Amino acid sequence: MIEPRMSRRSIALLIGVALLAGCKVIPKGPVNPPPPEGPGDGLPADKARHRVALLVPLSGPNAGLGQSIANATTMAILDTNAQTVRITTYDTSGGAAAAAARALDEGNKLILGPMLTEDVSTVSAVARSARVPLITYSSDPRVAARDVFVMGTTQDNSILRVVQFARSKGINRFAVLAPKGEQGSRMAASYGDAVRAAGGTLSASDSYDRGNNSVLSAASRLKAKGGFQAVLIADTPKVAAQAASRLKASGAASPRILGTDLWSGDPVASSSAALRGAWFAALPDTRFRQFSTSYQARFGEAPYRLATLGYDSVLLTVRIAREWRGNSAFPVGRLADTGGFLGLDGPFRFTSAGLGERSLEVRETRAGGVTIVSPAPEKFVD
Repeated sequence: MIEPRMSRRSIALLIGVALLAGCKVIPKGPVNPPPPEGPGDGLPADKARHRVALLVPLSGPNAGLGQSIANATTMAILDTNAQTVRITTYDTSGGAAAAAARALDEGNKLILGPMLTEDVSTVSAVARSARVPLITYSSDPRVAARDVFVMGTTQDNSILRVVQFARSKGINRFAVLAPKGEQGSRMAASYGDAVRAAGGTLSASDSYDRGNNSVLSAASRLKAKGGFQAVLIADTPKVAAQAASRLKASGAASPRILGTDLWSGDPVASSSAALRGAWFAALPDTRFRQFSTSYQARFGEAPYRLATLGYDSVLLTVRIAREWRGNSAFPVGRLADTGGFLGLDGPFRFTSAGLGERSLEVRETRAGGVTIVSPAPEKFVD
């Protein structure tokens, strides 16, 4: 089947690889240039290309997502007609450290991945000795370092965005309801930091055990404390809906329920009456829908939502490859450009400590769906 061609305008929108400061967009190339090679193909005779390793699981329980990311990197190479970058895929299912060691032995100067948070420390330990940086698909801010750049959307990013929006709407007093345990504690701490940074006050908090109905008791305790206008329920929409039913009367506007990007794509967020009117921040989906159509035409199936991370990491690599000389080390300092980069999921950038920052939109849950109440900013202004 011949792949349908997209309009120049659609392609320009799809492969927005330019720096936000105004570099030119790379045009789409021919349909069939050489795709990224698989492991075991050996070193290419072409010494003009920069070698980049993609570390994802291609077997086991996470193989579907890993393959979707790998397919997306292939799309990015094809769409940009990249002539200076060669990507080799390494399967992490048999051991991420072994995959990383092989990638380094074969001369790769940059690693895209790994996908799983638990693999980042082992891969970075191997790569650091060779001074090869990682652009990981993890969303855990704890793995960030000066040579480990977090590509995924972090909960910190999502929480800060929704808190800033709430403050812009006149909300000053905040509360949080979070599950007990490491993840809940981290989200509660991040929320407190965001509230203070936005000039608000954290008035109340409570926690609960996962896996039972203690969230209902915690919500009742939190409601009794009072004194807050908005409350973050740091959990899935299903759990949040249970808590929200205790925190406010049906149809009441206050307190405003806040969520995280865990709610994105979950139908419970909009189907639950208890969550009606809640706010949460997430990546915009406009370009993802275009990407999904093109992906399906090429591979015969729908992509995972996280596949755009693979696409955007290649766009970023191709952009920086313009300033990457010969067989030298990857210019890691370019990743910390404060102006950021533009990808399918909108503007993104990294701090010098490796933390990723995303431009997110704020959505409001309504009957039958969600509505964008604050579009994602088109560029970073600070």
